[in-house]
Formats: sequence, structure tokens, C-alpha cells
Amino acid sequence: MRKLIPAIIGSVLLATPALAADNPRGEAELDRAIAGRVAGEPVNCISLRGSTSSQIIDGTAIVYRIGSTLYVNRPRSGAESLDRDDTMINRFFGDSRLCNTDAVRTVDLHSGFMTGVVLLGDFVPYRRPRY
Repeated sequence: MRKLIPAIIGSVLLATPALAADNPRGEAELDRAIAGRVAGEPVNCISLRGSTSSQIIDGTAIVYRIGSTLYVNRPRSGAESLDRDDTMINRFFGDSRLCNTDAVRTVDLHSGFMTGVVLLGDFVPYRRPRY
């Protein structure tokens, strides 16, 4: 039985990103948010010092606006708990950077109850093309 538990947990964690990709409504909303932009090379961390906003795309991703660049984060785990009616709680140690090794808690704006934990993935920058 003890050997079975890690196998079950591992299979659940591996299935989680697939669940997030099966959200057509969230994918459509994300497509609208990044329309007209071109993806760049993913980065491990972003600094939130110049961030002007963040947007939760239900069950799909988090979009951070830093200057004119949108950074899209598709969580490694927990994306299914992302809800636009939640707020994100970040803990910073030292500087105000978010990295793909960080976990973000989500809290319902109305009740104040914790709704989930999201394990961040890489941050993909989307910029408007220069002509």
C-alpha cells in the first residue's frame, strides 16, 4: 500500500496540466488577451516592480503586465483552481520576483477563504511586433 500512494500522487500531478489545457473557454480568453502579440523565449523569473496588473484566466493561466509586455504563466499544477473572482497571495523573500519554483495561494475575494495553491511554470513574454 505504501508503494501505491506515491504512484497515485504522481499520476494525479502528471494529469493536472492536461486538465488545464482542456478548458476551451479559458483558452479563448487567453487568446483574446494576447491577440496581436508574438511569444518570446520563456523566462524562469519576472520582477514585479514594474508590474501594472495581473489577470487570472479561469482554469488556464495568469497574465502579468510589465510595461508593454504580457507575461503568461501556465501553472505546472493547480491551474484548475484559478478563478477570476480570486486574488493571489504572493510571499516575497528579499526582492519582488516571481519564479517558476514559486507557489501562489489563491483566496476568494468575497469570503476571504483560501481556494487553492498554484505551482508556477515558466513565464512566456508576449510583445507587439515591431514593423
